[in-house]
Amino acid sequence: MTSTPNLLTGRSLVEGAAQGELLFADTGLSFWGGVDPFSGEVIDRHHPLSGQCIAGRVLAIPSGRGSCTGSSVMMELISNGHAPAALVLAEADEILTLGVLVAQTLFQRSLPVLCIGKEAFAGLPAAGVARVEGQRLSLFAQAPDDHWHAPPPAHSAPPFHTTLTLTSLDQALLDGCHGQAAQLAMQIVLRMAELQGAEQLLDITQAHIDGCIYTGPASLRFAEQLVQWGAKVRVPTTLNSISVDQRRWRELGIDPALGEPASALGDAYMAMGAQLSFTCAPYLLDSAPALGDQVVWAESNAVVYANSVLGARTLKYPDYLDICIALTGRAPRIGCHLDDLRKAQFIVEVPPLGALDDSFYPLLGYHIGALSGSRIPLVRGLEQAHPSLDDLKAFGAAFATTSAAPLFHIAGVTPEALNPAQVLEPSIALPCERLQLNELLHSWRELNSADEAHVDVVSLGNPHFSLSEFAALSRLCHGRHKHPEVVVAITCGRAVLEQARAAGYISGLERFGVTLVTDTCWCMLGEPVIPPAARTLMTNSGKYAHYGPGLAGRPVHFASLAECVESACSGQASGRLPAWLQPAACKEKAAHV
Repeated sequence: MTSTPNLLTGRSLVEGAAQGELLFADTGLSFWGGVDPFSGEVIDRHHPLSGQCIAGRVLAIPSGRGSCTGSSVMMELISNGHAPAALVLAEADEILTLGVLVAQTLFQRSLPVLCIGKEAFAGLPAAGVARVEGQRLSLFAQAPDDHWHAPPPAHSAPPFHTTLTLTSLDQALLDGCHGQAAQLAMQIVLRMAELQGAEQLLDITQAHIDGCIYTGPASLRFAEQLVQWGAKVRVPTTLNSISVDQRRWRELGIDPALGEPASALGDAYMAMGAQLSFTCAPYLLDSAPALGDQVVWAESNAVVYANSVLGARTLKYPDYLDICIALTGRAPRIGCHLDDLRKAQFIVEVPPLGALDDSFYPLLGYHIGALSGSRIPLVRGLEQAHPSLDDLKAFGAAFATTSAAPLFHIAGVTPEALNPAQVLEPSIALPCERLQLNELLHSWRELNSADEAHVDVVSLGNPHFSLSEFAALSRLCHGRHKHPEVVVAITCGRAVLEQARAAGYISGLERFGVTLVTDTCWCMLGEPVIPPAARTLMTNSGKYAHYGPGLAGRPVHFASLAECVESACSGQASGRLPAWLQPAACKEKAAHV
């Protein structure tokens, strides 16, 4: 006999019906770097679901977070049969939903996506069986015996119509007057715009494409289909890091099973008219947008930097929506494209900490990102710290790793918060978090997942190294040489590498013993750049310290750039806390005496 289920209703983001074991977590999950696209295993070693398999289960998470490539991983999982049976969210998530929509459009496979709101989500049980039917969620303590079967899925998208106000160009694109690729792109743009609540579209001046990362056969099939349909970008378009160094992947020993399709994927996007840039730090290019420019960028760290540090305007665009907007030149008029939706939603007070080193900013970004969720923070307390652009790059990349928000403000530092009152609504009292030093110590230990002092690989350049980072590393390495058994590898864009070579930094670093890799980044690098026998990694990147254990299968030491150089020379991590963090450890020790 079937027990009476607990019934909830919500907003259906993608229609469908499915039933499965409930897999619940109260922490957002980045599918890229957090879920294996070929098995469905959760590989984010910091996530409460680490080691669980999502395939065939009803996955309940508050939202996605982290990388824009989550949509590509979702599409890959649907294509290869390792996707969840359904997705239940506390709040709408464009990245994961877009992956489902593209799979539905191209591969005639789908899964239901249901948003039930934060209050209902907080009351979900930790276990049981869940059934999703359109807008309804039924929860059972155990599998019901009512012999329910999901109706045949509507694999193809329903007949297309839109409620948005369209320009003549929009209508022409939708009618197929500019080709089949542009027509499909406009359909996807409009479907997402409606889910986001937009009423019209706006013109954009440039795009940065993250969908050029190879996540499996489906990602290449998508791009090559667009090329076959005659796709051409309508605005200047740059490309994110691809999955291999396109010029040197054979020399680096990369398996052709990855090297060939990953390189072909980059070629496909260039065939659509995108520039050969292959960098996750497009803000370092001469083409970087200016304050107030309306753009469409994907890649989580790039989105956050563009919004927060440059003051340009973009949403956190999912993979595949990015190229669809580049093909149409039109984006949803919603979110951070609009003045009112760029305001701060809560305040973080940072205590006085004295002299800081460069490990502070990625750690702070990582910690504040986890506090933020999808909220835009205003950070106070750094007005006299004068963080550099490299500091803000490191902060933003780590913030984007743990947060779903596309923007942060730092009072007195970032352009829209030079006067903090400009990002506050005078009539709204915002919640305020006052950071304690012991909280940052906890996050430091979370990023330092390695137990043994031994260091085999030093990972630098996540996001891609800037010219000033090359200069700083050159000074630290001058007259020295790395330990013969330690790999020191730097990922960077081709343009910055040539600037660093012209400035005279590269010859000294090569004498030190570094390996230079362009076109790709550490989130895609594995063996043999990381030697198979390597046991532990070290990095100054908060982003890679988080993703590395899952992506590379090795624990990580996190520290400043100077500490990374010391460990590269000695082969050992000192384990020293930075001076600004030591008072927290001393206080903790005293409390236990």
